[in-house]
Amino acid sequence: MNATHLLRELGQSIWLDNITREMLGSGTLQKYIDAYSVTGLTSNPTIFDHAIQNSSDYDNTIRMKSRTGLYGEGLFFALAIEDLGRAADMFRPVWDRTNGIDGWVSLEVSPLIAYDTKKSIQMARDLHRRAGRPNVFIKIPGTREGLPAVEESIFAGVPVNVTLLFSREQYIAAADAYTRGIERRIEAGLNPNVPSVASLFISRWDVAVADKVPESLRNRLGIAIAGRVFKAYREQLRSPRWLSLYNHGAHAQRLLWASTGTKDPQASPLLYVQNLIAPYTINTMPEQTLNALAEADRIGEPMPGDGGDGEEVLAEFTGNGIDIDTLAEQLQREGAESFSKSWNNLLAVITSKQEAMEKAG
Repeated sequence: MNATHLLRELGQSIWLDNITREMLGSGTLQKYIDAYSVTGLTSNPTIFDHAIQNSSDYDNTIRMKSRTGLYGEGLFFALAIEDLGRAADMFRPVWDRTNGIDGWVSLEVSPLIAYDTKKSIQMARDLHRRAGRPNVFIKIPGTREGLPAVEESIFAGVPVNVTLLFSREQYIAAADAYTRGIERRIEAGLNPNVPSVASLFISRWDVAVADKVPESLRNRLGIAIAGRVFKAYREQLRSPRWLSLYNHGAHAQRLLWASTGTKDPQASPLLYVQNLIAPYTINTMPEQTLNALAEADRIGEPMPGDGGDGEEVLAEFTGNGIDIDTLAEQLQREGAESFSKSWNNLLAVITSKQEAMEKAG
């Protein structure tokens, strides 16, 4: 039994943090599902930017859809929904087998509206309708402006992946937005089973402080933050508020570990996988990390429910001049900016391909 199966046996879901048209057509994704226990998939603007820019696999579709008058953002979403629709269909047996716990794919609203509540609500509903599958999450950033959009989308019955979360406080705010949406559905006499995940980004913490702390603290901040959030997550799951909602048929929002590819070339490629093992959570990992995990024959122990030594480690970072709260806000802002940059580059790549095709006739 390889480590991917071991992780699954411990109650953690493995999702792939990537999608390409080649992966869908070559049987690679199906292999990951069948052989590596992969039960879901996430995407973001950077992933699609790389996929479309570095491949000709999308060219014929771009050419055909251009003839129908699609350009820019509209054309991108048409391409993305095609890919994610195929992936969602491949994961549908998992979704059915697990009663909707697993088998999801994720499509993100435009990062350019990360700070616009009204537009985020409108786009989330539109993308959910256009996707036309029950197992598609719409990703909405957990910014201050994004959180009301999360609540409204959940109330409207749109499954949401709350993305770009970095701290316990940001996670709790996202969980509260989700819970309010569910409570409103119950009050309105609606089915409360509208799934959601909360995506906590891990490795970017360690990249941010790599040159600011002693060697003894290298690659330890992201894991310590995860321990703090996992403790808060467990408290949410057993809180009186949620125990009441379970009685109405609601399902708790799941915690998802994102950005779990190791960025330090001197560290193990499984650094975050081995330290973030926890039941009823998801680890969405890039292909390189997934393949490294598949080659392993053992993994570490599950995370302590109380966060282990996370608070002691965080105190060490604070003692070395790292302001955790300020850095969390900075990382969320930089994450939104990074996705916006990828988004603009992605649209420029699509436009460039369209123009080249028009000139070629």
